[in-house]
This record gives sequence, structure tokens and C-alpha cells, in this order.
Amino acid sequence: MPVSRSGLSRWQFDLTWSLFEYHLDRLKPGDFLWEPSDLCWTVREDGGVWSADWAGTEPDPVPVPTIAWLTWHIGWWWSVTLDHANQRTPREREDVTWPGDGESAVEWLRGLREEWLAVLDRLTDAELDTDSAYPWAKEAGLTFAHTIAWVNSELMKNASEIGQLRLLRVSGA
Repeated sequence: MPVSRSGLSRWQFDLTWSLFEYHLDRLKPGDFLWEPSDLCWTVREDGGVWSADWAGTEPDPVPVPTIAWLTWHIGWWWSVTLDHANQRTPREREDVTWPGDGESAVEWLRGLREEWLAVLDRLTDAELDTDSAYPWAKEAGLTFAHTIAWVNSELMKNASEIGQLRLLRVSGA
């Protein structure tokens, strides 16, 4: 049975998300701010607002992120992607803050998943060929199908990073 391109994109996202859920379901409160190395990026609370460490240019060596930082990072890039996909003014990185605890962060990501599913479910194959809403993708002549593939790849990468950190913490490394 032939599969539509939009159906294949949805299938790939569902597969990626199911692998991510494996780790989300097993995260403990102490996992999120655990710093696996001396050189770390994390989220920091200031006046009730949790902001992420950031540098304008990638440092060398690259800091190891905490799970909290990674959940913020997913929330940031996915929120902005959803802004573009839903034709809203994209928020600035500084405007996307971490919710303040692991349980709230997981709920936030699951909410972003639901919003993303609404985008995927309304797409037709023809809409996959429209220009990407992301400025960097539009400049490169990429389509919304490329944006979907990027979301799936970025989510898989971040999910594997979170999974690896969780496994290291559980193992006592």
C-alpha cells in the first residue's frame, strides 16, 4: 500500500517520539539539573525565571548540557518552529524559559508534541512542497517537508542526548 509523503513524515515523527517517551517516562526530579561534567550548560533561576546558558558563538570545547538545558532547548526550537508553522510572530530565544522543574518541563514538551501533531495532521502532500517558514530554510530554497525532516532529526538527536545523560546518571557515572 503506497504511503503519502505527509503520512510518512507523521510515521517518522511518531517513531521518534515513542523513543523519546521511553526516557521521558523514566526521568526523576534529580536528573534534570545533574551536571555530568565540570564544563556544563544548564538552566539557572533568577527571580523565579529559569534561563538557559547560551553563547553567541559555539564555545570550544562545547559544554555538556544538562537534561534541564536540553529540555529547554527542545522547547525553544520547537516553540519557534510552531510559531513559523502557524504563521505567528516567532518568539526570541530569551523569551523562552524553562518551566522550573522536570515534571513541568515534560508536560511542556508533551504539549508542544500535541501542537505539532495538529500541524502534521492538517498537511497535504502539496503543502509539503511550499516554502519553509524558517528564514534560514527559505533562503536555501527548502520546503516545509525539509522543516518536518529537521524537526524529526533534531528531536531524535536531543532525545538520544537526554537518554544518554539519564543512563549515565542512573549508572552512577
